[in-house]
Amino acid sequence: MDEVIRESTEQLNEELRIIKKWEKAQKGLWFWEKIGRIPFKLLDKFTPAFIQKKLGVLLDELGSFVQTGGQYLTKEKHVLHKMQIQMPDAVFTSISDIQNVPLSVMKSVSDDLNDSSKQLAAIQGASTGIGGVFTLAVDIPILLGLSLKTIQDTAIAYGYNPKVKKERIFIVKCMQFATADTVGKEAILNELSSYSDARESQAMMSQLQGWREVIYTYRDQYGWKKLLQMVPVAGMIFGAFTNRSMIADIGETAGMLYRKRRIMERLAEKQSHITDAAGE
Repeated sequence: MDEVIRESTEQLNEELRIIKKWEKAQKGLWFWEKIGRIPFKLLDKFTPAFIQKKLGVLLDELGSFVQTGGQYLTKEKHVLHKMQIQMPDAVFTSISDIQNVPLSVMKSVSDDLNDSSKQLAAIQGASTGIGGVFTLAVDIPILLGLSLKTIQDTAIAYGYNPKVKKERIFIVKCMQFATADTVGKEAILNELSSYSDARESQAMMSQLQGWREVIYTYRDQYGWKKLLQMVPVAGMIFGAFTNRSMIADIGETAGMLYRKRRIMERLAEKQSHITDAAGE
């Protein structure tokens, strides 16, 4: 695509300051989020075997995401079309065309995609909330799939290709961060701070070999937000609200972490240019 106006170093540092402030705010853990995992232990105990089997199949399908590719849920052309609307004078034929787009445009497209995901999550939560505990078993993997799609859309909006395994690992880390406790969030941030390092990326890949365990951990940490969805009929209201809220959290997390990555890369690029100029 044609050359576009990029942010100054000062603007990038200001964006980075905002993200670091957000990261600091994420490190608190509410007490109820700990005890809220109890309902899912009861869910395992009382859910009929045929629903458990269906849940296992869906989890296995999601588990193939890391190994088989990021095209599982998202549509690249849809995101490119959104980007084209924002910048009609540019040409977007692939994800690489997005990499030089201004951060403000990336954020606008990402927010638009996340708004659509939140609306879909609300509808889906209301529909699965009708049957209480039984349909909740189906709601879990569906919402996991929507979480993955939301992060994949955000990845593309910031110029990263989710079909690349390294990016799929980053997507999983975003999912983990959204539901982790204080210690977990800090550990994930430390890992992601050096994600461009090939050795660090490889280490993360080895950590995620037990994908099924990652999925169950993610499910168990859904917390108290899903508790009231287990009440038949009334679960429609709670399901719509909680699913929308959870996808909103996922979208915010992905947006912040991907924007930070893009900022850090642009700052490093500027520093490299300064170093090269000084050496000439």
